[in-house]
Amino acid sequence: MMEWLVQEWLDLVLIVALLLASAFCSGSETALTAASRSRLRKKAQEGEGRALLVEQLQKRKDRFIGALLLANNAFNITASVLATSVCLRLFGDAGLAIATFVMTMTIFVFAELVPKSWAIHHPLRSAMLVAPLVALLTRLLSPIVHLMTFVVSFVRREPRSDATNSEEEELLGAIELHAQTDQSARQEKVMLRSILDLDDVDVSDIMVHRQDVFALDQAMPMNDIIDLVSNNAYSRVPLYQDKEENIVKVLHVKALLRAIRREQPLEKALKEPWFIPETTSLLHQLQLFRQRKEHFALVVDEYGDFKGIVTLEDILEEIVGEIDDEFDATPQAIRVHKDGSVVVRGSMTVRDLNRHCDWSLPDEDAATIGGLLVHEARIFPSKGQVFSFHGYVFEVTRCRPTRVLQLKITPPTQRRHADNREYEQVPPPL
Repeated sequence: MMEWLVQEWLDLVLIVALLLASAFCSGSETALTAASRSRLRKKAQEGEGRALLVEQLQKRKDRFIGALLLANNAFNITASVLATSVCLRLFGDAGLAIATFVMTMTIFVFAELVPKSWAIHHPLRSAMLVAPLVALLTRLLSPIVHLMTFVVSFVRREPRSDATNSEEEELLGAIELHAQTDQSARQEKVMLRSILDLDDVDVSDIMVHRQDVFALDQAMPMNDIIDLVSNNAYSRVPLYQDKEENIVKVLHVKALLRAIRREQPLEKALKEPWFIPETTSLLHQLQLFRQRKEHFALVVDEYGDFKGIVTLEDILEEIVGEIDDEFDATPQAIRVHKDGSVVVRGSMTVRDLNRHCDWSLPDEDAATIGGLLVHEARIFPSKGQVFSFHGYVFEVTRCRPTRVLQLKITPPTQRRHADNREYEQVPPPL
């Protein structure tokens, strides 16, 4: 009798130990997969060795997850078999049903639900706590895990995911989630998304077009150039020869004033123009501005024709929004009406309008709002013409024969409040 009781108690102790080991595996899997990589990186930089170990484990999730799942199933199955054996000895044929019910509830609550719930609420601390044991378990079970990983990859036959895109999408998702939980963080969301988009936007999308560039003829008398420059707020002025597209020099106003004061030759205020291709990304151009310690570049197309200018301020405005100073005399870019419609300049970029109004107008085929209208309409519109596409209503309020100067745009949610006029539909592309 004594030997029987000892055997039963040993089996019960072993079952409890196996359930605790199963709980450890379940909680470890959740903790290691839920731990924030950004917080781990910060901890690792502060010299926390366990954070570095967690980072190493996360780089090969398939290995530690395979090891934990293998061990977890082994623990659960062994515990269930022992419990079934004990129940059969105690309750006879009814022991099978009793063991099934008891072990199902016990494993679900104490070996799955409780440890995973705790790990979800304390992911970083849990991950750093279990990392050494998980690393050891992964090394011990590595031969079996390698075989399992090979079999799974052979059956699945899926291409490896792009880690860079995955990380960027994860960061974008975190930004969106932060903005949803904190309504005051909208501007932060816009700025963070703009920073991530710098590598996807070309300088041609934000440059000042050559039609709007303030440039002077190099052949003009210097006194006339000084008068014109002093009446404008630009710190750098392109100089052309014969025609406006032929930029040969760039006049630095600050250097011009210094040369006048010191009675030096005014040529000292002239510098060679810096030409960049229109396909240069904003991120690359920002790096070039820093390397060259310049704030001004001239954009050319693939044929070398002058297209416009881009400055450091233009790139910064792409991140933080419009920056106006006391010398900016440009009219307000956006006027929002009470009915939800907006009046914008045709030269405003689609990206800026989307960012300001939280819209989703496409910017793949045209950089500016006026260009988008011309692209969709396939014509140069006249004043008063109204078009409807992408769910928005566009009314031309000011224009030239070959350029849209101002538009009134009504978003989809406000169209029902607009008047009942008949809208001119955009004809389908030929």
